[in-house]
Amino acid sequence: MKKDIEIPIAKNVHVAIVHEWNDEFLEKNWNAYIINDRDSKIEAVIAVSNGYEEDRKTSTMRHGLGDIPAKSFRKIEILQEEILAFNNEFFVTFFADDKLYEKRFLFEKYAISESNLGPIPVMELEGILAQ
Repeated sequence: MKKDIEIPIAKNVHVAIVHEWNDEFLEKNWNAYIINDRDSKIEAVIAVSNGYEEDRKTSTMRHGLGDIPAKSFRKIEILQEEILAFNNEFFVTFFADDKLYEKRFLFEKYAISESNLGPIPVMELEGILAQ
C-alpha cells in the first residue's frame, strides 16, 4: 500500500556554488560542489544538472561522483558565465543507511552572484547554497 512506502528525506547534504581562482584558465570561475555534512559517508553519488529559462535550456549533464566521506565535499562541475542567467538545477541521488535518497537543489536565475556569497558548511569558504 502507498502508506507503507517510506520516502527518506535527505538531510545534511548540500549543493553549493563557489567563486574561486582557476590556475589553468587564470581567472575566477563558478564551481558547483556537493557537500556531505553528515556523520557518515554517502555512497554511489550521482548528480544530474541542467539550466533552464523560459524557452531556452542547457544540456543535461550527468556526473558519477562515487562515495563521499563524512564531513567532506567533491566538485561537480564548472559553471559558464552565460548560464548564470538561467535557473540551475541539480538533482542528487545517493545511498546511505541502506536507503536510496534523492534531493533537488535549485539556484534561481541571477542568484549566483558575488552579492549573495555566504558561509558554506564543511568547505570553510564563502559561496551560495542551493534552495
